[in-house]
Amino acid sequence: MTLNIGLVILIAVLALIIGLAAGFFLARNSMKSYLAKNPPISEEMMKSMMMSMGQKPSQKKLNQMMAQMKQQSEQAQKK
Repeated sequence: MTLNIGLVILIAVLALIIGLAAGFFLARNSMKSYLAKNPPISEEMMKSMMMSMGQKPSQKKLNQMMAQMKQQSEQAQKK
């Protein structure tokens, strides 16, 4: 019961392609969930950026900007 060498190579290539595709989608899904839970820009970072630009950030303005960023990220995820 020997397998043809061509069949063994074909099975190996198919397994490699399937593994790469599955790994890509799993990594993509985990990165999306990580970024949703831990946004790259925090409120403190936004506050320091505004202060460096010469603006005095109020809490209301910070909340508005964070809400806009959250809305934009949700729209980007829907696409």
